[in-house]
Amino acid sequence: MVAPRDNAPPDNAPPQDDLLWARSIHYSHSGSPGLIGVSMGVRAGEILAVTGPRGSGKTTLLRCLSGQLRPEQGEVWFNSVPVHTMGALARERLRRDRFGWIGPEPQLLPELRVWENAALPLLIAGATHRSAKRAACEWLDRLDIGAFARKHPSALNRAESQRVALARALAGEPVVIFADEPTAPLHRAERALLLRTLTTAARSHEITVLLATHDEETAAVADRRFALLDGRAATAAAAAAPQTSFPQPPEDQAACSLSA
Repeated sequence: MVAPRDNAPPDNAPPQDDLLWARSIHYSHSGSPGLIGVSMGVRAGEILAVTGPRGSGKTTLLRCLSGQLRPEQGEVWFNSVPVHTMGALARERLRRDRFGWIGPEPQLLPELRVWENAALPLLIAGATHRSAKRAACEWLDRLDIGAFARKHPSALNRAESQRVALARALAGEPVVIFADEPTAPLHRAERALLLRTLTTAARSHEITVLLATHDEETAAVADRRFALLDGRAATAAAAAAPQTSFPQPPEDQAACSLSA
């Protein structure tokens, strides 16, 4: 278990013990704020749960940290490299080579077989057909889905498809996995299997995991939590909330009179 620490990094260079680090990032969706001055960091090998209700900014934060979105303001650093200054092609290469992603939808390509879907990031990166298939099938077997390797996604149910998506995220040996509500569509038993494989892989392969979830049981597998509320870190959101006070009545009017 990683010891808890302050979520906000200091106002200087990225901390040396943080693999992934953000400072004061802002992002808006069509004028509506998605993230407002969020600062946070995650250590190498740590499993961090990004928690908060739906609409709190969890997905936007993961997409900014993974280079899918460029923050409008603020900084994002990965392994002391400024992701926020990278061009689109460099960020795409970073995601392909160093990151894995799994969301609430499996997003499998129906024309490819199951093992090809799991091996797709490796094949795109230029791995040989044999090595990509071997790596993909290894994770499919660990997820008890290896028997479907030569079938197409149409043969799978929703839970099985989500296991293929996790195998795809793990097959490329990523440094960081971004898991955005990966268990949301699953029943409890399937959720437990997916989380068990993800956390075991993270521990054994020293993979850093950012796990966005609104579910308490899912968040419980993490080493630490970072809570969002209305696009802010939860502590900052609470401080920014307006304080409503009500005038006190005069002492002689404090109680209702029962006589008229």
